[in-house]
Amino acid sequence: MAVTVKECLELQLLEVEMLLSMFPKKGEMNLDEDAVPGMQRYLRDTDGAVPPQLEYSIGVDVGQAKVKVELQVLLPHMYPHVAPQLFARSNALHRQQQSQLNTGLASYISSLGSGELCIYQALQWVKDNSLPYLENSKISSESASKGVVVKETLHRMWIYSHHIYRQELRRKIFECAKKLNLTGFCLTGKPGVICVEGLRENCEEFWCVIRYPNWKHISCKHVENIETEGNINNLRLFHAFQDLQFQAHGDYGLRNDYHMDLGQFLEFLKQHQSGHIFQILFGVEGKLSDK
Repeated sequence: MAVTVKECLELQLLEVEMLLSMFPKKGEMNLDEDAVPGMQRYLRDTDGAVPPQLEYSIGVDVGQAKVKVELQVLLPHMYPHVAPQLFARSNALHRQQQSQLNTGLASYISSLGSGELCIYQALQWVKDNSLPYLENSKISSESASKGVVVKETLHRMWIYSHHIYRQELRRKIFECAKKLNLTGFCLTGKPGVICVEGLRENCEEFWCVIRYPNWKHISCKHVENIETEGNINNLRLFHAFQDLQFQAHGDYGLRNDYHMDLGQFLEFLKQHQSGHIFQILFGVEGKLSDK
């Protein structure tokens, strides 16, 4: 018998209520205040719109030093019959250690049986397995303080979408970019384009967050990596994360008929040493009209 979304959301609600009881202190578990009521409303009346995917984070203390490691959770509607989207992060971890920790976490989650709630097990795994990565991160910091040259890499992702309109989605894009210290822009309209630049793990986390739940017609068209022995901030093409909007061509009475002025967009790219990206995004060479 096929499992329904309603059955999965009932299990998710039970799990999140259990976790709230286990992590009752302020700051331990961060969850949108309307998330649980929204799920409860839907379960009372499934004829309404399916609520947004459940998203929250839980912080756990690791080791004698009580270093905080945060597990970010995003649950597909069909979880636990579909794997959860999990990401562990800590200010005490360098990007390499954080990447290795998440690789181990993903391997552990994939070993669990489908259909079983697993967020508490994931939290316990993070708590039990983060210490070696934290110790390696400390060693790396000590090496850096002794004058060992540590190279940094600026990661830049160019993301294309058929369109970007919804205020909820745009808010999520900007909040996520700000949280992860990413610069770049979001071009609203049709087509939609996003550029993010910063540390690799932050860009990858951004990409992971925004493309769920199942954002159709979106793809990462190009990735740039620039290595430096200095500060990656000196390599950024953008100094903030911008809300980019240009005048649309035509007004047919339907929002989805607004095609953004790609000539203005090309000019913007060239102003930021990125004119070559136009052909990568759209498959044609960009040319500015004579004025």
